[in-house]
Order: sequence, then C-alpha cells, then structure tokens
Amino acid sequence: MSEEIRIEAAATRWAPEARTGLPLLVLLHGYGADEHDLFGLAPFLPDDIAVASVAAPLAPPWPMPGRSWYAIDGLNGRDPVAVTFAARAFLRWLDEAAGDAPSVALLGFSQGAAVALQALRLEPARFDAVVALSGYASPGDLPEDAVLRETRPRVFWGRGTNDDVIPAALIAHTAGWLPDHSELTGRVYPGLTHSISEDELADVRVFLEKWRDASAG
Repeated sequence: MSEEIRIEAAATRWAPEARTGLPLLVLLHGYGADEHDLFGLAPFLPDDIAVASVAAPLAPPWPMPGRSWYAIDGLNGRDPVAVTFAARAFLRWLDEAAGDAPSVALLGFSQGAAVALQALRLEPARFDAVVALSGYASPGDLPEDAVLRETRPRVFWGRGTNDDVIPAALIAHTAGWLPDHSELTGRVYPGLTHSISEDELADVRVFLEKWRDASAG
C-alpha cells in the first residue's frame, strides 16, 4: 500500500448545525455502506453531543455498492496492515474535523468497528470511549498497546449470537484482547444477526451518556 488513502471530508454528515464546544461522536460505517447509513442512529443517541458520520475512503469491488475501509475478500482480506492503513486515514481526517470538541468517542459497525479500535490503538490519548458493534480487534501488536493496558479506555463491544459474518477466530481473539486492554462493557444479544437491535441501541445510549457526562465534568 504505497498510495495514501484519504477520506472525503465534504461527504461527512454532521449534526447538529451548532456544535461548538460539544463532545464529538464519530460514526464509522461497515462494508458496502456509506456516510448515510449510521447517521440514521442519531435520534437514538444521547442529547447534547455532536455527531459526525464519515464516508470510508475506498469503493468495494463492483457490483457491491457503497464504500469500504479495507478489503475483506481474497488472500489479503482483513489484513491487519490494511486496517491500520484505514485507521491512519481516519486519524488524518480527525486532525481537521475535531475542532474544539472537548472529548471524542467513536462508534463503528463491522469493519468500521475494527477501524475504530485500531485508531484507538494508534493514538490512545485522542479518544475517551469506543463503541464496537458486530466488529473485532485486529490481530497483531502495536506500539501503544501497552498504554491501553495502563489507561484502560472505555469500550463497548456488542455482537449477536447469530452473526456469522465475522470469522470465529477473530471473535475469539477480540474476546481475549479487549478485557486486557480496556474497561470493557461486553454484550451478546441472543438471536441477533450482523445488525443492530433496539436492545443494543438502548445499551449503547446508556454507555455514551456516561461518556458525555464524564466529558462535561
């Protein structure tokens, strides 16, 4: 991967219009979706926060619609190096977008969750909470992993018992890695497939309200 990938800042969806000084929650969608996908969750998220929904930088192979953060098929599918590459592109976007936000949290779905966790691992000091839905922590070691063991950032990891999209080996890795590197809130939802349920959204809202309240204090 010699060429730098870039996120199209103009595609980002924002709410509300007046967001100066508000804590910032960034939404990272899954494979084949786009910036409009998770933005529909905004009414179910806490009040008094700013929300940014980002468009991933890559187009998946035709005929798949939408956008992607990294390849999931082929010999290099879900390559940890590609996940890191995407996370660095996201961090460059955040350099320009975060503004005066007093606190930043991430909410990612599927491969967006993997990128959110990888961004946390690359720059732990930038984030106060991460919500990872139907996703995973990428295998391998990164230099700042030791920092996470000490600081233990707050992470919500939610998944469904009937989700067969994420390989079992990656779920097992994440189930071992997250408790060792975060203050983990883990939830498994019976019968849920590779999607987000109302029960999960309710738990996410409680988790994010605690983040919002802590950032105000």
